[in-house]
Amino acid sequence: MESTVTTANSEEKTWGGGNEPMGASYGKLMMWFFIVSDALTFSGFLGAYGFSRFKFIETWPLADEVFTHFPFMHGVSAPMYYVALMTFILIFSSVTMVLAVDAGHHMQKSKVAFYMFLTIIGGLIFVGSQAWEWKNFIKGEYGAIETKGGSLLQFVDKEGHRVKLEDFAATLPEERVQLKRNTGRWFMEESALPSYSVAEVQAGFKAHPELLIRTEVIYEDDAVSKKDTRIDHNLTKIKHKTILTRAESEARLSNASLVIEGANLTHNEYGSKLFADFFFFITGFHGFHVFSGVIINIIIFFNVLLGTYEKRRSYEMVEKVGLYWHFVDLVWVFVFTVFYLV
Repeated sequence: MESTVTTANSEEKTWGGGNEPMGASYGKLMMWFFIVSDALTFSGFLGAYGFSRFKFIETWPLADEVFTHFPFMHGVSAPMYYVALMTFILIFSSVTMVLAVDAGHHMQKSKVAFYMFLTIIGGLIFVGSQAWEWKNFIKGEYGAIETKGGSLLQFVDKEGHRVKLEDFAATLPEERVQLKRNTGRWFMEESALPSYSVAEVQAGFKAHPELLIRTEVIYEDDAVSKKDTRIDHNLTKIKHKTILTRAESEARLSNASLVIEGANLTHNEYGSKLFADFFFFITGFHGFHVFSGVIINIIIFFNVLLGTYEKRRSYEMVEKVGLYWHFVDLVWVFVFTVFYLV
């Protein structure tokens, strides 16, 4: 039974659906509820990532060494450049969404359609860029060796620059068979054979005495502070991987177990396996949000072209989808900071 409030002139229904808390319509209010709940979800994911990162800090990959690719610039090291470009494009799409909402307030149909179109293009570029980044991360660039104890061994020259397996691995007359569940030990299997076997990597390393092995253990260099004692020691620490001597490298390589190329949910040539797990899950979850936003924007865009909101005399639907789009952009700022900058 609905409660009523009797006034001198009329009878008003208190909860008859006409009241708007804080001036927000039902649709806007529900969108805010969704945004708050989704923000808590992302906060939990990023919190778990941060905890794992600092717990396994010594084996965590260095972002500057992982995300070094740029389209149409094969072989050129451009650390973080493309990720920065992706971020700029997504943030710029928020600007075009603001302009679309503002044009809707002024009932300017053509401008709403134009800025919505730019927002859709920005979202598609971002999703495509993220897929391209995933491809490079999965494929890998240098390759590495995993020891029987689970440690990761990467190859460098005497200057400390990474060396690809293809640059030194030998070719041996051996027959390699892919491990499958029906033929493997204890139902072990491998998704695909790597380009080189452990024996070929070991033989190639032995034939190139200038090569060394770099482990995934990170140490901090304070060489800058030694040159200038006026500089705060805590501000000059730079993270590096530990490079072994030739004798130590040969000893570690003798304990090799697997050749690792690229990253997946079980192996990661760049460092800790957890990094790949979190990267695929969190960036994939965010990418799903962006893709969903693009689909919704396309639907709203065609409704604008058909004059649906002109007939309603309200572009509130554009404003509601704009709230979602701004939220997705804001979440990426945190993901970008946590994964790529910290």
